[in-house]
Amino acid sequence: MSAPLQKRRVVLLGATGSIGESTLRVIAAHRDRLELVAIAAHGKHQRLAEIAREFGVRQVGLYDPAALAAAKTNAAFPAGTKFYGGAAGLSELATLPEADIVLVAVVGTTALEPTLAAIAAKKTIALASKEILVLAGKFIMAAARASGSPLLPVDSEHNALFQCLEGHRASDVRRVVLTASGGAFRDWPLAKLAAVTPEDALKHPNWAMGPKITVDSATLANKGLELIEAQWLFGLRAGQCQAVLHAQSIMHCLVEFTDGSLLAQLCPPSMTFPIQHALLHPGRAPAGTDTALSLDKAFSLDFRPVDEARYPCLRLAREAMTAGGTAPAVFNAANEVAVAAFLAKRVPFLAIPRIIEQTLATVKLLEPDALAQVLAVDAEARTTATQFTSQLK
Repeated sequence: MSAPLQKRRVVLLGATGSIGESTLRVIAAHRDRLELVAIAAHGKHQRLAEIAREFGVRQVGLYDPAALAAAKTNAAFPAGTKFYGGAAGLSELATLPEADIVLVAVVGTTALEPTLAAIAAKKTIALASKEILVLAGKFIMAAARASGSPLLPVDSEHNALFQCLEGHRASDVRRVVLTASGGAFRDWPLAKLAAVTPEDALKHPNWAMGPKITVDSATLANKGLELIEAQWLFGLRAGQCQAVLHAQSIMHCLVEFTDGSLLAQLCPPSMTFPIQHALLHPGRAPAGTDTALSLDKAFSLDFRPVDEARYPCLRLAREAMTAGGTAPAVFNAANEVAVAAFLAKRVPFLAIPRIIEQTLATVKLLEPDALAQVLAVDAEARTTATQFTSQLK
């Protein structure tokens, strides 16, 4: 009789977001192989209590101080729960001695400190927070190389690239192509985009995601961020990273090798597939959540080039990637400010690329020697973008 599989113990940072909820489904489907040992969120302490009870978790982090205080008086948490607060608390959870893998699904720059802490502790990282590689890829990848901490991508496109590139020499790769659905306005006449509302932008044709990333899919800023992330994760040149529209969201990447051969990765548009791959890597298991892709019924795969008149944010992201240094950080910061203003109905949809372009043209770019320089530029870019946003009121 073979020995039982040793469970992989998981810390989930960002447990209440869309990635977090998908991760919980994967863990629930593979309780024989995965064990949730710690969870964290920004402020949804009621939902964290439900998760803690369902999975028997007694180590819980909350970034927001008010939510942390409320959680400590919430009797719905299991008896003996230990609470962690703020950025320091997230880092403590990310370095728990019993943790084998830390899935980072925290939005924005909040994920930076706990990710670096987990890397220093030599944990395996399942990374779903693309913004931190855009912001500080130079320093995160250097830290990972120094510690030997594996970085396993969770984004569907990067996980697909990881699967297609594994075992191949970097010198044999001509280019990588990430697919993009085109978002909610892929087929709208350009003239209608001036009247887009947040409600319109949040109606993604294929994916169920959070508000910010759904808007980013509509502008293709998200694909631009993913190209920058791919460059860091896989050691690529800017010119090797491209995107193509693929309406069905079934094929998630293409890798073209120097001999002209193409490899692709296909699966249904559900985050449970890349999450499961990352959590169980290098092993695999039957899909225990969503239905796998069926070949019993006819389906088509359509591709078309990106029209940058419709998606200027992708052009701006590629220009930032080519410029290098702190340009991607400025792009990301300006985009976050612009999208937040759009969702709050303070600026129109078409103002998003204008705010990004103005911010990139205003903030002085540099090649950072220290993480503190990147964080300073990030803060300056947010201030500058906010000023441009207020001028558009």
